[in-house]
Amino acid sequence: MVAVGQGSVPGVDVGRYPLDSPGSAGWAAAVAGARAELAAVGCCVLRGFIRPELVETLRSEGEGMAPRAHYTVENVNAYNIPFDAGLPTDHPGRIVLQRGNAFVARDLIPRETLIQRLYTDTRFQRFVADCFGLDELHEYSDPLAGLCLNVVAPGMSHPWHFDTNEFTVSMLTQEPEDGGVFEYCPNIRSRQAENFADVRAVLTGSGERFIRRLALRPGDLQLFQGRFSLHRVAPVHGAVQRHSAIFAYSDSPGLIGTAERTRQLFGRVTPDHLAVGEIRGDRLLD
Repeated sequence: MVAVGQGSVPGVDVGRYPLDSPGSAGWAAAVAGARAELAAVGCCVLRGFIRPELVETLRSEGEGMAPRAHYTVENVNAYNIPFDAGLPTDHPGRIVLQRGNAFVARDLIPRETLIQRLYTDTRFQRFVADCFGLDELHEYSDPLAGLCLNVVAPGMSHPWHFDTNEFTVSMLTQEPEDGGVFEYCPNIRSRQAENFADVRAVLTGSGERFIRRLALRPGDLQLFQGRFSLHRVAPVHGAVQRHSAIFAYSDSPGLIGTAERTRQLFGRVTPDHLAVGEIRGDRLLD
């Protein structure tokens, strides 16, 4: 069970989202609204979650960290599995996508930054757990992937993919001049069915009927069920990078990413990644 701490909640507009008053009527209302949106479309955006006067702090801290990101451009598929996995010729996992986004690993994010303090705050964790209807919520044990900054440079994108975790918490910290729209296909697959034909339609440009788009602003908190909803960040245009913080939690303790996936995202692994396999709660492709 997530413990609830004391003191101020880092950066949060508690007038709109009373994380300083767990169990209050305002807390319950915010949680109920988030649950309703998640149930309907698998995604919820809590607008203006960070206080307006701190949005520039959020942006400038991200801008300072961005040069520490591991940059690489590589061919991937929506499932982040090898292309030689013995898939049928018409399988959507055979469709080649180019991934050009970069990640700043948690061990390169200073402890005093707003996103690091928010990630570890027990009130924030309790609130997120309540929104997703979870009894427990745990920080990743992974020393690199628990919290990271996602950087998408102009001309690049984070292509269509599924998340390895059932739920994702993120926050835009810097918006680009143009492009970089978050697009997603609510519950295009389930724990019981991959729905390969629908996924293939999206990847080949004939699945517009499945796609929703979100206009996000810096300081908005996004709650998302990315394990079942195909999603991407569309190509960024202009001269400004797109930055977003990814707060990774699990409903079970001890989660550590696979060495292969960790090396792909961060360009390195630690002894922890080599010693422990990643925990999975289903048999879906990654």
